[in-house]
Amino acid sequence: MGVDRMNVCYDFFVIDIMGVIEMPLLFYFLVKILKKKLLPPFYFLFTVCAVIISDFLPIGTIMGFMALVFLLTVCGAFVCHADVKSSLLYAALTMEIALLCNDIARSLTSLAAPFLPAAFHDMTGIAFMLVSQAAALLLTGICYYVVYRYFADYSTAEMQQMFLVFIPILMIFIMSRYVNTMEFDFWYALGKDEETFEYLFSHWQLLAMNLLGLASLFCILFFFKKLQQNFRLGTELSLLEQEEHSLNQYVEEAKARYDRTKSFRHDIRNHIAVIKDLLRSGKLEEAVSYTEDLDDMAEKMSFPVSTNNPVVDILAGNKLGIAKSMGIDVDCSLLLPYPCGLRDIDICIVLSNALDNAIQACKSLDAGIEKQIHVSGRVQGDFLMIETRNSFCGKGVFKKGTGLSNVKKVAEKYNGAMSIEIRENVFILHVLLVIP
Repeated sequence: MGVDRMNVCYDFFVIDIMGVIEMPLLFYFLVKILKKKLLPPFYFLFTVCAVIISDFLPIGTIMGFMALVFLLTVCGAFVCHADVKSSLLYAALTMEIALLCNDIARSLTSLAAPFLPAAFHDMTGIAFMLVSQAAALLLTGICYYVVYRYFADYSTAEMQQMFLVFIPILMIFIMSRYVNTMEFDFWYALGKDEETFEYLFSHWQLLAMNLLGLASLFCILFFFKKLQQNFRLGTELSLLEQEEHSLNQYVEEAKARYDRTKSFRHDIRNHIAVIKDLLRSGKLEEAVSYTEDLDDMAEKMSFPVSTNNPVVDILAGNKLGIAKSMGIDVDCSLLLPYPCGLRDIDICIVLSNALDNAIQACKSLDAGIEKQIHVSGRVQGDFLMIETRNSFCGKGVFKKGTGLSNVKKVAEKYNGAMSIEIRENVFILHVLLVIP
């Protein structure tokens, strides 16, 4: 009878009392790692629901684990308005850390139990429960802090890839549940000297297995972080190569314009002298014609596109000049601040890829179809909005290539966004950049 009462008290303490303390911690970690904020009533409602579920489905079982993961996922997706995949992954991670920490704390306190004074065994064991659960909460809090501090800084695209670690996390949970089925009943083993060695050996095994499970969990997160860092470096290297190409283009164009300007300045006095002689001789028509030729020469030395940014002027001029030579009607009403917090090369990456994409789309159009490219952009507050419109041969043939992926990476670099819109036979690319 005493053992039954003890088990009832233990279940009430672990499920109800500790559940009221532990469940808000789990939900708080999920909310923080999803980078959201919630009011206290939501924590209360979650705690009530979680404790009710725990009364019917023990957390240590697979069904209990799945039920609480489902509850956390629903709260993350619908209460925190987070991505469903991110909510599911972090919900499983939250529960797995909590269960492993509870198992480690229980193994540690169970190892110490046979060495406690005999007077302790006559007590209800509340103190023992308190120590075990307090150690579990402390270890869980430390693990949550480490995960939040070092393994939570991922972009939306990286979170999609991080979902791959869900299967290893689930495998660790299943193995830990299987290992813990070997656990001997703690209260039955107390005081039995002939079973003490076997008891201790079993709990040492459980402790080692649970520690390995927790270490494996952090190793998975660590190597995924390293993998993402390598991927970021590869992406940055690709962007740097594109920057080098754009800079080389800029240097070559600048050299050519400098040579033409130098030649024009060298000959300007001769041109002026010719015009004077024509005017003195009364040859007005010849003077006007000569002046028009000079104007054409000066026009060739000026930039065909004026955006208020010299680097972008060269890039846009080259791209739109190529489009014009292919029979494409071009128009540019792009006005950029100069200088500004945005790197010139990043703006060039956005424009060069967007215009390359537009030229390629127009190139694939059949003869007789009107081909147009329009570039516009303006600064509004702390935002730079760039839009490109081009003729398009249909939605079904569009594929997002490397060029637009690079545009998206630049947009994410400046905490902005890229969106695509298709209206009948017009392809529209929107790029929003936040000016630092």
